[in-house]
Amino acid sequence: MEITLQPEDNVRLANLCGALDENIKQIETALEVNINRRGSTFNISGTIDNMRLAAQLIENFYVRARKPFALEDVQLGLVEIDKLKPEDVSSAMPILMTRRGDLHGRTPRQVEYLQQIQEHDVTFGIGPAGTGKTYLAVASAVDAMTRDRIKKIVLVRPAVEAGERLGFLPGDLNQKVDPYLRPLYDALYDLAGYDAVNKMFERGAIEVAPLAYMRGRTLNQSFIILDEAQNTTPEQMKMFLTRIGFGTKAVITGDVTQIDLQKHQKSGLVEAQKILKNVKGLAFTQFLSADVVRHPLVQKIINAYEDYEQKTTTNESKQ
Repeated sequence: MEITLQPEDNVRLANLCGALDENIKQIETALEVNINRRGSTFNISGTIDNMRLAAQLIENFYVRARKPFALEDVQLGLVEIDKLKPEDVSSAMPILMTRRGDLHGRTPRQVEYLQQIQEHDVTFGIGPAGTGKTYLAVASAVDAMTRDRIKKIVLVRPAVEAGERLGFLPGDLNQKVDPYLRPLYDALYDLAGYDAVNKMFERGAIEVAPLAYMRGRTLNQSFIILDEAQNTTPEQMKMFLTRIGFGTKAVITGDVTQIDLQKHQKSGLVEAQKILKNVKGLAFTQFLSADVVRHPLVQKIINAYEDYEQKTTTNESKQ
């Protein structure tokens, strides 16, 4: 397949291709095609579907190439191509007030997830790493705080690796649980800014807590995020869900393929899917590897592991 970009503009071509054609190499690797360029003409070889996707991506980037592309922009474009259709980008797309003006759902399930968080008091986001479960939950919390819909953001995570016994770690409670909540902190700093987040910590508008410390509490006017929920026990999950007070939203995220509990323990997230599936007012979003919004290789890695596990399970069942 051959495409020629018009009108020819050397600056836009340079921005499109990147230094040493790095952006073009990213497209080649992600879509498994070969791309040869001479001036503004691109020759693409590969499967028919992948050639079409590559051509569409090159043309889309060329239109936007008035300034240089960051590598992240290219990788996000690769995620969105052929996943988020024009009909998904509608007036129903949730608009979030965060420091990231370009923040939006990049796959249909991410758009659905954001809508469910806005429309329900309790939302579950379940799926593999890199699908945006935690990041979009934090973005929704920052949006709710910015709009003054809540008074507090509460970040909760089971400290499975330390058995919920954190006394041997140095420092106060925040410092003890910091290693477990670092992904949530990183998202907060990215979405609200370092200074703003520190000020919210100072006035108590953001609270961090290991799951074991939630027992006996009732939280009103809050946005609670329970991250890594696959590592809760059924008793812990029930305890957490019953902490929700008036004017509170809760988002529970987890990946049921990465359970770190001891083998004899059941996952509270797995059981919650079965017990609560028919309860009205709750929402579940099941993310797939196609929703991964990270380096394009991450999706391939997840698919490879899934294929290997299926083959292993099939072979074991035959023996």
